[in-house]
Amino acid sequence: MNRIFSGVQPTGNLHLGNYLGAIKNWVGMQNDYECIYCIVDLHAITVAQDPVELLANTREVTAGLIAAGIDPERSIIFNQSQVASHAELAWLFNCITPLGWLNRMTQFKEKAGKKRDNAVLGLYAYPVLMAADILLYRATHVPVGEDQKQHLELSRDIAGAFNRLYDQEYFPLPEPLILGEAKRVMSLRDGRAKMSKSEASENSRINLTDDAETIQRKIRRAKTDSEPGMSLDAENRPEAANLLGIYAALNDESVEVVAARFTGKGFAEFKLELADLAAAKLKPIAAEMRRLMASTDHIDDILKKGGARAAAMAEPNLAEIKKIIGLLDP
Repeated sequence: MNRIFSGVQPTGNLHLGNYLGAIKNWVGMQNDYECIYCIVDLHAITVAQDPVELLANTREVTAGLIAAGIDPERSIIFNQSQVASHAELAWLFNCITPLGWLNRMTQFKEKAGKKRDNAVLGLYAYPVLMAADILLYRATHVPVGEDQKQHLELSRDIAGAFNRLYDQEYFPLPEPLILGEAKRVMSLRDGRAKMSKSEASENSRINLTDDAETIQRKIRRAKTDSEPGMSLDAENRPEAANLLGIYAALNDESVEVVAARFTGKGFAEFKLELADLAAAKLKPIAAEMRRLMASTDHIDDILKKGGARAAAMAEPNLAEIKKIIGLLDP
């Protein structure tokens, strides 16, 4: 069976963009792939973190994955730092990855900004650790957003470089999976900006823990435009297109079908139906997240067991990689 690897940052406050852009698709993948889902806490510390918040966020994201339908018995759920092989393989890859490849990574330039000289090495080498995450398990497919495609391409480049350097066909070249109607969910206040927990306004996003009243209020206040009717034109009418995409993804329909259904109807009627749909879909997830978060010992136990299963796969692979390189492994 083909193998999926995907990681999620432990940022806390999971929102509709996380759910529709990634988690909802991950749930369905469990039927067709061997799935490994990792809370990437080592990636998280490439920027400053409050230790108490990092731990709480790791547990909250785990609860969110399970509440949304990821089954820890069928899939592996663990936090990255439990499996030391991730960091060790990242170092081995550091030793074969040209600086020129990393210099082309746009996310480092965006995150470091004008403070590039003060950025930590971990942020610069982030894509190499991501490659190690994926290739450690010899994953065949990686579900990614548009903003992560460049990092996956680097993973493929590193796999190919290793195979050529050691005259092996050890690593498969992982293929991207970009699925679902709402690949990139945008802010409810600005249809050109990605939905994010970092945006100041709470009305810009729907959190998975929001109650029905809050969801309905946020959607009623969502920005639209003065043009009549629905639109798929994300370039000229981004807010309308974003709301259509959200409805389609929540209801497992195409945006064309949804747009046709609401032809001739105003935004007020559309928002009312979208609010009811979102509240109905997210209510059971929010309730299950609250239940799980009430027992952090249970979440920690799931992560521990997942980490043991992941290590049992990772450690033999790392030993074989070290043997190929010529390292003496005890």
